[in-house]
Amino acid sequence: MVELKEELKKALTELRKNKERKFNETVDLIVNLQKFDVKRNSINIFTSFPFKVKDKRICGFLEEKNSKIDTVTPEQFKKYATNKKEVKKLVSKYDFFVAQASVMPKVATTFGRALGPTGKMPSPQLGILMDISDNAVEDLRKKINTSVKIRTKEASIKLAVGKKDMKDEELIENIMAIYNTLVKELPRDKENIKNVEIKFTMTKPIKIAIR
Repeated sequence: MVELKEELKKALTELRKNKERKFNETVDLIVNLQKFDVKRNSINIFTSFPFKVKDKRICGFLEEKNSKIDTVTPEQFKKYATNKKEVKKLVSKYDFFVAQASVMPKVATTFGRALGPTGKMPSPQLGILMDISDNAVEDLRKKINTSVKIRTKEASIKLAVGKKDMKDEELIENIMAIYNTLVKELPRDKENIKNVEIKFTMTKPIKIAIR
């Protein structure tokens, strides 16, 4: 574990030697898997980052408008039911969707085909609300902003783990949170991890072998 942290520190030091860009680059983590059957052992879970990467754009399918997040109410569903363009626009506008439990069946019917393939369908793990009080919605919003979805669609997982202006220690802690969660979820623990790579938006990745 200590070795991996040291290797990550070295890799970040190297990445920071690259040309300075005019924007705050995203730090990406790529985890390459081995001896892993994606179909048989698919992973679809949430884990938390110790340090927030960014404020996510969140939309709620709720019975009533809520001041804490953008809301789509059942009265508006009709507009989307007959307009695929509007549905696509809505799905691309937001990073994360939540739903009140009572409207979830209608959400699945109206938006399921667009939300499902993008992995944005409100999830019982983090996204189905029984209580829609301002406090409950605000608590969920904070939780979503420090959470990341790990989903295996192929034998390589790519996730944004931070921004270049974050401290190396914060980026490393975020990476380790993903790594440790994966090790617990994978059928053969770290034997299923071939290597990890980290990169900034405009750099080539640096590969780190897992011993």
